[in-house]
Formats: sequence, structure tokens, C-alpha cells
Amino acid sequence: MLREHLPELFRDVRKKFPGLKLSLREGYPAQFEERLQQDEIDLAITLIEKKAAPGICSLALLELPLVLLVEMNSGIRAAEELWRRDKIDEPLICLPPGETLRRNFQQKLTALGVDWFPAIEVNSLELIETYVANGLGAGVTLALPDKKFSPRVRALWRGRKTPLLETFLTEVKRRAQRLA
Repeated sequence: MLREHLPELFRDVRKKFPGLKLSLREGYPAQFEERLQQDEIDLAITLIEKKAAPGICSLALLELPLVLLVEMNSGIRAAEELWRRDKIDEPLICLPPGETLRRNFQQKLTALGVDWFPAIEVNSLELIETYVANGLGAGVTLALPDKKFSPRVRALWRGRKTPLLETFLTEVKRRAQRLA
């Protein structure tokens, strides 16, 4: 978000508020909720897992499908191949335990009756893709708008796909044009 999507949005907002000063930080959803409660920040753009705490308003902007990545030369051709196995030997690369993405993925695995636990934990989606591209395992990530995956990885599973992704991007651009 900080690198790919917010610069254009902030540029458009600055046209209306030229004196705008920003402090941008990366972090985890729980950290942002705490900072909002303590009035340390005014706004957080993050994944939503549950209902917001009292006194905090939230707005779902778009749904981001989960994606399971494997290295391009992997013999795994479909996620269902993994789900049918008695034991998945492929190392799972994912975010730390407190992350919404990881919890959502584990919940989906549980619903499928699949046990597959992380072998490598990293702190960013970019690192997940990098480690997968280097043949260190399969990684769970998100299908981000306008994000192209490395040619060294393949997406096996996108979860529930929705037209909301394209609609959101179109609407944001239209509204930004009206503000300018």
C-alpha cells in the first residue's frame, strides 16, 4: 500500500490540502488499532479481521484474495494436490502468527481438514515471494491490485475471486479525478 497505491492518492489529496504533513509507518493490524485508541495516529489502512474495538470506525475498501505461490519449476500444479496428501512436506512460508493473513489461511486449511504449519516466517509479503522464488517452499500471500508476481513463481490458489478488485480501482481513480 505505502509504495504502490498511496503516493498517487496523497498527491491528489495534497492538491486540496497543500500543507498536509504525513508520517507513514508499516505495522500489523493490532498495532494500528492500539495506536488509534491512544490517538497516536488518525488513520490506518490495514487488513480487517474482526469487528473494530469500541470507538474505532472501520470501512472495508476491498477484498484481497489469498494466493498460494510455488516456485515456477515446482512439480505442484494445483493446490488440491496438497490438500489430498496425508502429509504436506513442502515448507510453508508465511507471515508471523499475529498476522491476519496467516490466521485466515490457517482457518481455510482447517475448513478443508488440512494440517500444514509454517516452516519459515518472514515479516513482509515481498519476502514471501522472494523465498518462494528461491525454491525454499510454498508461500501464502495476497493478490494485490496491479501487483505482478515474479516470473520465478506461480500462483496456485486465489481463493474467492471478486469483481470488487477492479471496481474499487476504477472508483478510486474516478474520485481522485473529481478531487483534482
